[in-house]
Amino acid sequence: MDIASISNIKKELKNLPAEELQEIINRLAKYKKENKELLSYLLFEAYNETEYIRQVKEEIDLQFSSLNRTSFYLAKKTLRKVLRTTNKYIRFSGKKETEIELLLYFCKKMKTSKLNYKSSKVVFNLYINQVKRIQKVISMLHEDLQYDFREELEAL
Repeated sequence: MDIASISNIKKELKNLPAEELQEIINRLAKYKKENKELLSYLLFEAYNETEYIRQVKEEIDLQFSSLNRTSFYLAKKTLRKVLRTTNKYIRFSGKKETEIELLLYFCKKMKTSKLNYKSSKVVFNLYINQVKRIQKVISMLHEDLQYDFREELEAL
């Protein structure tokens, strides 16, 4: 079975009546949790990005509170899980400012977690890769926003 391209899917969706379109969306939401989460974001949270960012930060705080500081192996697993969750919420938003803000928050939480992340090469590389990612995304923004975010990044 061949999978249709996005452009073909867009064309086909334009031709569908509203009722059929609603049925297709409901069916998509049933089969995968991430699809349902994305639909929830698009329908209920996309209009207020600052509230969305606040909620994601609370989620990050909650996950960092369960961080195991005694074993680097378990801490690394938890950090990767937090980062996976953060990246999922970044994908939902699709906005560069949100991406930078959430990644900066993740890095700040990592620094203040009382975890000696510099002693583990894997955890330290995880941190460095996020800083590089932030720098890359900042370079894509408008100059005024770049300045503001670069100051926050340098504070790290």
